[in-house]
Amino acid sequence: MNDRPTPHPCQTGSSPSPLGDLLSYVLPPDLIATHPANPRDSARLLLVNRDTGRWEDRHIRDLPAILSPRDLLVLNDSRVIPARLICSRNRTELLLLEETSPGWWTALGTPAKRLAPGTDLFPDPLEGPPSETPLLRVEKTIPGGQLVLRSLGGKLDLDAFGRPPLPPYILKTRKTQGQPDFDRGDIASYQTIYAKNPGSVAAPTAGLHFTPELLRQLNHAFVTLHVGLGTFRPIKTADFHDHPMHEERYEIAPGLEEKISAAGRVIAVGTTSARVLESAPHLRPHTGTTSVYIYPPYGFQRVGGLLTNFHLPHSTLLLLVAAFAGTELALRAYEHAIREKYRFYSYGDAMLIL
Repeated sequence: MNDRPTPHPCQTGSSPSPLGDLLSYVLPPDLIATHPANPRDSARLLLVNRDTGRWEDRHIRDLPAILSPRDLLVLNDSRVIPARLICSRNRTELLLLEETSPGWWTALGTPAKRLAPGTDLFPDPLEGPPSETPLLRVEKTIPGGQLVLRSLGGKLDLDAFGRPPLPPYILKTRKTQGQPDFDRGDIASYQTIYAKNPGSVAAPTAGLHFTPELLRQLNHAFVTLHVGLGTFRPIKTADFHDHPMHEERYEIAPGLEEKISAAGRVIAVGTTSARVLESAPHLRPHTGTTSVYIYPPYGFQRVGGLLTNFHLPHSTLLLLVAAFAGTELALRAYEHAIREKYRFYSYGDAMLIL
């Protein structure tokens, strides 16, 4: 399957169009959710019908009544690693991306001027003085802003020193509102209840809305995509077609092909699940990588419904939503969500497009 849809000659990031309006929409800051809904399934749900162009205001807990028994939800069971490291002694912050071999990591770090090769970094513990402070050394920098780090003196204990990698806009909004940027509740809240395979550095957020009780009522299956730079890097190119997508690792476990063959509609829970379903060469058990970049126009081959949160402007996630819903309908749905004060982004409400 082609990993890069054919560009449409009339659609670029700079041309005035509904897609340009959608990508550059303005969100009132008070609609950025800084904490999740409690309980999870009490989050609001905007139900969007592609055939009629209409929508309804519902709640996540309504999903069993909205969906048919033959509808199959496909969820991403990747587990978020505590990838955010605060190094107060160095006055730096790190976001670990991937452990490429034991003790070696790729990472992002700020401020860059304090992270030259040869710099030793000392992560802060989550709580209390540590029995032994880990030491990370910056071995080199990679074009594009990434670092190569080496853990000296043994394996880095992320559970003791790492924090949930909450997106910067949550941390910034909390600070603006006088809240601490780290809440111990985030350790559980920024993780789906079915998370299994460690490897993501951002949560597959559409799945955060599910409770065990709700999931038991729904026909479902799992894929794994480890969320990395490819998912959350914003579009900065003048023409969105030129945006580079990073590869992300995925896995398809036994049984998925059979479940999808027996299903009516296949509903991807999140853009990450949608990207796996659309880019995998087949649905038999295998592992692989994908850099699929989905934007309008795109003909979905396997996905018949999409459950997704409300995404940031200038994001590839928003382009995927536009490709699935249709650009004008997606734009109108976002305008409605803003008017009705839906909660946005990772801890926010959701939209189900059928």
